[in-house]
Amino acid sequence: MRICSFLPSATEIIYLLGLGDSLYGVSHECDFPSGASDKPKVVRSRIDSTSMRSHEINTAVTDMMMRGESIYEVAEEVLAKARPDLVVTQRLCEVCAVSFEDVQEAVGLLDVSPTVLSLDPHGIEDVLDDIKLLGSHTNTESVAHVSVFNLRARIDAVRRSVAAVCERPSVACIEWMDPVIAAGHWVPEMVQTVGGSDALAETGAPSPRLEFERVADADPDVVVMMPCGMNVDQATAEFNALPGRERWENLRAFRSGRAYVVDSGALFSRSGPRLIEGLEVLAHLVHPGLFQNQPREDCWRRL
Repeated sequence: MRICSFLPSATEIIYLLGLGDSLYGVSHECDFPSGASDKPKVVRSRIDSTSMRSHEINTAVTDMMMRGESIYEVAEEVLAKARPDLVVTQRLCEVCAVSFEDVQEAVGLLDVSPTVLSLDPHGIEDVLDDIKLLGSHTNTESVAHVSVFNLRARIDAVRRSVAAVCERPSVACIEWMDPVIAAGHWVPEMVQTVGGSDALAETGAPSPRLEFERVADADPDVVVMMPCGMNVDQATAEFNALPGRERWENLRAFRSGRAYVVDSGALFSRSGPRLIEGLEVLAHLVHPGLFQNQPREDCWRRL
């Protein structure tokens, strides 16, 4: 089977299923596991965000969407050379990945007729279902079921660890800093699973854009900065460059030393198998006294 993946989470699932050698095209953001970034790129971004701050990226994206322009483009010549049997894409977010309509249009130009599979999870169980779905489409059902079994065991271990907690700290997970966007979709469920209470967003709902006053009114016990696609160093630099940063530092979470940045690009913003490691990291941040093993130092930092 020849596969093209249009999103990083799908690429990670495909490698989890042992199908890395069957990948003939990936998106420009597919950088995990090792070897994924060397694959031919079937998706390109029309915005070079490498030297842009959060508000600049937001302005560029908003302007393009208001003009009806796509943020990403399909490399049609690369896709044609790949001659895929299976194309994996999404409908969830046109800001995060190429739109489903653009993928359909590009696939329609091929001289082959691949299956187009859209992954659109809104919760943790949906992510596990997507692994099984990809397994069923690639004749790797047994590998998929074993992988899901192991991931669910780790989720259950977190649930057992926090089952007896009496206090559920209020937690604000911030998906974007300027403007302020709280993390939605599966993140509020993650907060609930680790024994917290999401202060700003609802489980399964889109990520809400907020005025800072909404965050200040909530004054959460814990703040987790998880700007979409950024690692710890990038997120820290973004926070340090924020205008009016002192407003954040006046929040209860900052005053009590419970404000953090995390590697969102790896562990929170991608709906793939590493989301479960993100769950384990979040559990440590919300209830640090319950866990002996600390998460990897490169995936979180105290602000």
